[in-house]
Amino acid sequence: MNIKKDFSLKSYNTFGIDAKANFFAQVTTVEELREILVSKDFPTKFILGGGSNMLLLKDVDALVIHIAIKGISIVSEDDNHAVVKVMAGENWHDMVLWTIDHGYGGLENMSLIPGNTGTAPVQNIGAYGVELKDNFLSCEAVERATNKLKTFSKADCKFGYRESFFKNEGKDQYIITSVTFKLTKKSHKLNTNYGSIEDELDKKNIKKPTVKDISNAVIAIRNSKLPDPKEIGNSGSFFKNPLVDQHVFNQFSLENPNAPFYKISETEYKIPAGWLIEQCGFKGKRYGDAGVHTKQALVLVNYQNATGKEIMDLANTIIKAVEKKFKIRITPEVNLIQ
Repeated sequence: MNIKKDFSLKSYNTFGIDAKANFFAQVTTVEELREILVSKDFPTKFILGGGSNMLLLKDVDALVIHIAIKGISIVSEDDNHAVVKVMAGENWHDMVLWTIDHGYGGLENMSLIPGNTGTAPVQNIGAYGVELKDNFLSCEAVERATNKLKTFSKADCKFGYRESFFKNEGKDQYIITSVTFKLTKKSHKLNTNYGSIEDELDKKNIKKPTVKDISNAVIAIRNSKLPDPKEIGNSGSFFKNPLVDQHVFNQFSLENPNAPFYKISETEYKIPAGWLIEQCGFKGKRYGDAGVHTKQALVLVNYQNATGKEIMDLANTIIKAVEKKFKIRITPEVNLIQ
């Protein structure tokens, strides 16, 4: 296995932060991963997937292990469903397109989300009214303490809004190597009510959309609002949309009657963080090479050579401003590597 020293991670994180790894290795099989995990030459190890949901605040004083395990396979299928196993190193969007090309439904609303499949359960990624957990069946992960491969059911993963077992009590204890989904083959449950999907379909005069139509609509919407990480460094949505209780929502809506919101349950409401940030005047603002995207205030960007600390300083300024104006605290969705 080729282990590199003083390796720049600039092209391995979508923010384009030029942090360095003391050592760097890429694994392409589960066996390679398990082999390097037990190596005593590198006592400290850092696991890197697609690098799309992280902000590097400093150099990584460890062996960075890049997960590049590939493969998509159909485990089983019947007339109505297909069970599909996806290895951790598969690009998420490419995998979604693969499912659509095969006529499978369930993941189309999550088209164009950056990153790799293996890190998707950690965040319980989601978009346009659909979350990973909605089609998740199980995942496999190597337990770092024992080097054994373990299978996790949906219940084991304890999914919540951008939360999971792997992000909380299981943090840094497991490395996901594959994810298995149960997808529809017919009678697809299409979700067109969230965001601008219906408007996009109307533009194209599509009355009976297919899963591919939904995917194309989502891709068009995301391309119109979100910057391409290949052109400008970013990690997609930097902040979570805050969930508030009935009391906080009543006061908020009284003071901001025209504010958008989504009712999650009888006692919980989601308020778009992008709207809150925009109302505080940050949309399109630039501070050196760190900034807030011109089309979507939820996205922080690295125009060229911003450090992770500069991005985080801007994030903290935004958090304080939103809390002062609305008495609602927003929190980062990205993982902060410090």
